Amino acid sequence: MANLTLYELEGCPYCAKVKTKLADLELEYDSVMVPRSHGERTEVEEVSGQTGVPVLVDEEHGIEGMPESDDIVEYLEETYGNAS
Repeated sequence: MANLTLYELEGCPYCAKVKTKLADLELEYDSVMVPRSHGERTEVEEVSGQTGVPVLVDEEHGIEGMPESDDIVEYLEETYGNAS
């Protein structure tokens, strides 16, 4: 089981892209919904240094806050794609 956490926003197409990849790879993850206001996104900012979503945390592999949906999808495929 992966120690994955996804910081996301309801209705975010970039977050949906990452969630689709997580589902394709049958990975379990914890979802953290962030506030709509960037000014209130202190938790995701502490993790990643920015307020955009999605942000992925993978404790098992030392990923402490990866932003950008394309980068996350590529990382998930490279890290977990062959394991399933």
